[in-house]
This record gives sequence, C-alpha cells and structure tokens, in this order.
Amino acid sequence: MLEPSRIAEIADELFEADRSRTTVPRLTARNPEMTVEDAYAVQSLWKERGIAAGRRLVGRKIGLTSKVMQVATGITEPDYGVIFDDMIYENGASIPFDSFSNVRIEVELAFVLGKPLEGPNCTLFDVLDATDYVIPALEILSSRLEMPGRTIVDTISDNAAMGGMVMGGNPVKVGDVDLRWVGALLYRNQTIEESGVAAAVLNHPAAGVYWLANKLAQHGTRLEAGEIILAGSFTRPMWVERGDTIHADYGQLGAITCRFE
Repeated sequence: MLEPSRIAEIADELFEADRSRTTVPRLTARNPEMTVEDAYAVQSLWKERGIAAGRRLVGRKIGLTSKVMQVATGITEPDYGVIFDDMIYENGASIPFDSFSNVRIEVELAFVLGKPLEGPNCTLFDVLDATDYVIPALEILSSRLEMPGRTIVDTISDNAAMGGMVMGGNPVKVGDVDLRWVGALLYRNQTIEESGVAAAVLNHPAAGVYWLANKLAQHGTRLEAGEIILAGSFTRPMWVERGDTIHADYGQLGAITCRFE
C-alpha cells in the first residue's frame, strides 16, 4: 500500500501526461508495493482533477471482460475507468491522432441508462430494466504509461487505458435483439482485422454493467441515469496509425466509421 501523498503525486503525474500527450515510466516499476486499491485511489484523484479542470463525467468503461484478456493479464475480474464528455466523438469523425498515445481500437456495445443502478446486489435483470437503449461504440485505447511490462495496477491507475469513444449505428431497446449474438466486423483501411460476438463479454454484454454497479458500491458510489457504460470489447485491441480509416459493421445495428488524422 502507498502513502496518500504518493498516490496524489502519481495522480498529478498522470494528469500532466494526459494534458501534454506524453507517456511516463511504468508505475509498478517505480512502486513495486502498489496494489489494485492504490490504483483505484490514483484513478479517483485523477478523475477529481479532471472535473476541477472543467471536464464533465458522462459514463464509465469496463475493461478486461473477455476470458482471453483475463488470462493474458493474469487477473480474474474486469477493471473500470471513467468517461468524460470531451472523450466522445460522433460517427464519421476525423479524430486527431496526436490526442492519444499508443492508440488502439476495441469493438463494444454501450449501454445508456434510463435509471440509476446501485450495488451490492445488482443483477443482469436490473441492468436490462434500467437500460434506455444500447448502441454500437468503438473504444479508443490510449496509454499514458510505457507499454512493455504493464500490469493491471498500471492500467487501472491510467483510467483503464480509456482515451475516447465513437458512438454510431442504430440504437436498440434491450428486448428488440438478442444482445449475446450482436456481431461486428472490424476493418482497417478496407481490410477485416478482427471480428467477434458480444457474448464474448462475460457471456452477456450486460454482465459487465452489473459487475460495475456492484464494484462501485464497494467504493460508495453508483451508476446514474443518463450515464453511458462501455460494456467491454468482444475483439482484441487493434493498433491504429495516423491516416487509418476504421470501419465497424454491426449488421442490423448499423456501422461506425472514423479516421485518424
């Protein structure tokens, strides 16, 4: 466990790295005693600094929801980060490549809540009842930390690598489609690089949302009506370079396109 003063120093370092679009050395290499709880404490202070700077909290992201990613990172549960209003791009956007570091894309579904969700006993059915609609989304991963050797503690501290998101396609009510079977084809420059179905996210894409509500209850907070919840990727992260055009085809749920300039 780290001292509160050290946690504050790390939050300031990451806040500055995000502001200046730079990367800093791995936290765990410099603080080997750092724990997951320390990492969430860092993230919470980073969030508070963002709000104090005028950013507005509009949702949360859930990461490491697929079994293959959990095995790869050696963890047994997902992680989460926050979404600010200035992280959201419209379908068809030209996105400044230099706004991010170590840029990757993931294919997800976003749950937009019509009611609050609160743990510790939130269930899948509570999520479905509270959801106003579900819409396709691409998550833009951005790491403010050096990539090689990064651990789950580093990732959580770094806002779970959340950089931005693109929303698009067709919003649907949860009862209008079997969300487990929502599929997507992910293209980079007219070539399919990844594909998957949403059931890869904890067997149902809404499962991560109730996990998050129960996790937040441990930290004394809840999900509010109107929040956007990125429910987790059902493809591997795909690296993006400047000039790439990204297209994700979600079948009956429509498509998302963006370009990194």
